[in-house]
Amino acid sequence: MATVNSGLNRHEKGEAVADAASSPFYTRDATRMDIAAIAAIYGFHVTRGAGTFEEVAPSPDEVRRRFDNVRARGLPWRVAEIDGAVIGYCYASPYNARSAYKFTVQSSVYVDPRWQHRGIGTALLQDVIRACKALGYHQILAAIGDSRNEGALRLHAVAGYRTIGQALRVGVKFGRWVDVVYMQRSLSDPNVPPPAGDPTGFCVAEDQTGP
Repeated sequence: MATVNSGLNRHEKGEAVADAASSPFYTRDATRMDIAAIAAIYGFHVTRGAGTFEEVAPSPDEVRRRFDNVRARGLPWRVAEIDGAVIGYCYASPYNARSAYKFTVQSSVYVDPRWQHRGIGTALLQDVIRACKALGYHQILAAIGDSRNEGALRLHAVAGYRTIGQALRVGVKFGRWVDVVYMQRSLSDPNVPPPAGDPTGFCVAEDQTGP
């Protein structure tokens, strides 16, 4: 891996990586200063892609609320940066509010379309996987919108996820039926029984009734 001559060591600045075009990028923890860039990247995917089933791009204030919720739980939210510009992000969130799911999280990763297919999404996803392992989580899942989304499917496969199922035609976007592909990666030895305690940052939801 390449390093960035930035005056900061890798732990302070993040992990430096060289993409296919030899433009170095590094990954680091996201901060509230990154919210506008994160909202812009996600907004593109909402309005132009089927990877997410949201149809109206959330405001920066709403993105900030989601960010704060993830970070308040101690879960990872990482960004990739080139020359001071945020070009992608990835985070983990609770898979389900019911407490029996407490050792399972769900990952989400989005990259600026101008910087896709350069290893950025893979680097971000691997960061989040490592962080979730360290926090004591057992499984990480991804719900990938659109079975035609070959880039996202390949990205997750490279990161060690495997396809576990597909929900057919459960969404409608851009005037066509859209599938959801579910992928999963184990974060620990499946032969080890569940720990007696909770993973770091786990919060019991007040409402676990659900539909």
